[in-house]
Amino acid sequence: MAHRLGISAIKNELEDLSFAVLYPKVYEEIINLVKQRTPKRAEFIDGVLDSIQQDLKENKIKAKVDGRPKQYYSIYQKMVVRGREFDDIYDLVGIRILVDSVRDCYGALGAIHSRWNPVPGRFKDYIAMPKFNLYQSLHTTVIGPNGRPVEIQIRTHEMHQRAEYGVAAHWKYKEQAGDTSVAGEEDMVWLKHLSDWQSETQDPAEFLDSLRFEIGAKDVYVFTPKGKVVGLPSGATPVDFAYTIHTDVGHRTMGAKVNGRLVPLESQLHSGDVVEIFTSKSVDAAPSQDWLNFVASSRARAKIKQWFSNERRDGAVESGKELIVKAMRKQNLPLQKLLAADGIVKLAHDLRYGDVESLYAAVGENHISAQSVVEKLTAAIIDEDDSSEPFELMTKNISADRKRSGNSGVLVRGDDDVLVKLARCCTPVPGDQIVGFVTRGSGVSVHRSDCKNVSDLEQQPERLMDVSWAENTKSLFLVNIQIEALDRGGLLSDVTRVLAEHHVNILSASVSTRTDRVALSRFVFEMGDPAVLDHLLNAVRRIDAVYDVYRVNNS
Repeated sequence: MAHRLGISAIKNELEDLSFAVLYPKVYEEIINLVKQRTPKRAEFIDGVLDSIQQDLKENKIKAKVDGRPKQYYSIYQKMVVRGREFDDIYDLVGIRILVDSVRDCYGALGAIHSRWNPVPGRFKDYIAMPKFNLYQSLHTTVIGPNGRPVEIQIRTHEMHQRAEYGVAAHWKYKEQAGDTSVAGEEDMVWLKHLSDWQSETQDPAEFLDSLRFEIGAKDVYVFTPKGKVVGLPSGATPVDFAYTIHTDVGHRTMGAKVNGRLVPLESQLHSGDVVEIFTSKSVDAAPSQDWLNFVASSRARAKIKQWFSNERRDGAVESGKELIVKAMRKQNLPLQKLLAADGIVKLAHDLRYGDVESLYAAVGENHISAQSVVEKLTAAIIDEDDSSEPFELMTKNISADRKRSGNSGVLVRGDDDVLVKLARCCTPVPGDQIVGFVTRGSGVSVHRSDCKNVSDLEQQPERLMDVSWAENTKSLFLVNIQIEALDRGGLLSDVTRVLAEHHVNILSASVSTRTDRVALSRFVFEMGDPAVLDHLLNAVRRIDAVYDVYRVNNS
């Protein structure tokens, strides 16, 4: 919202505050990386500033020149969007030049391009063509000293005040300048559109979803036949235009003219087009489901889906129930037992549907597959049947001088001759709080107390066992760790080197990089002395760009 209103000071502050709260470990790592590289970068920026100030002085342009501070969230976003490493992003220097007049803006631009070559395609003239939020500035990127790119913004003091504090600052400046005219609709087109839009949208989730899309979308500006400007996302069609005017106009759309010519409804609009919508007066007028294949705005898409959801719910309920019954018959499953009231109601509740009809409707509308519902119902019935089966401890014939507890490292209170195994879901090691659970045919399974499966096991307290670690065990234990780091070259090599230095036997490893440039590395290894585990984790955490490392469950 602050971005749309052109209040970059609030926008930047909110982004960094939110970044620190939502991704605290990534935020701290970026701060540390910035601190490490600040001295050399400051020296380079000082040299660039001296050169620019000298050129402007020679051209008799009065200006204030300073280095733009790097916003932490902006650095992170560029790493994600551009797929670049931290050093590549942070090396990009930003300079801001504030002058007294528009003429001086272009004079300063010429002086800078005379000294350094501009990067093709990186020049933007937002003075001649302001952004939707009245933002104005000249943007250029040049190849500066030592071949390093330098980003430069040039604007007047008035433009800077508006960019930092938004359209309110723009009105205030006009008042101070003696301009008593009231800001026209063009200054607040988007905010007025937002107000109208909110009044006609009943579902808060739908409104929020559409707002998120609108905030990030690039705009196309078209005109109504009466000359009113309407902002639409890039790739918008006449159907998007119709729903922007009013929901009822969208539902009744039957044709469109663009610049006086009839066009298909799926035609893409371009800035400057004049759009006219033809609507049907029939009481049966309704949107087409095919429109979902080409509409570009989330608002139009949400409105179309909402219409079908409201008008066809009954049909979806019947269709969903038929699909579930058909899937059960195909597998020769007992319909009466699986569709018993308690079972299907509990499943609907577990899947977060308000009632059984909502579950049937979700299946009918392809939000969830009938096969998935049948599998969950079947699994629930099987679990109930299994809980009533008898169970017993499985013992293993071992000699008196070779107790099982000596091999597993775990003692079972009341019986030393019980088969014991360490659960692979949480891989407990000595020092962990543990709990034992009697399995069917496999002795006692030992879990960490914080294992996510323990909550399910506690529902059968009669099968829980008191277990403890043996004092002097010489067993090998499996350890499963996950490492999270900002992606960079040589990261995997540094991690494996640290693990090797601690003499652990790596059994498996998996490495992946998310779209947000966070590298996730998972290692499973054997360790004979769990006492050194904390030391190992601390050593990994000290690796450059690593911001977290912890033990995980295999699941």
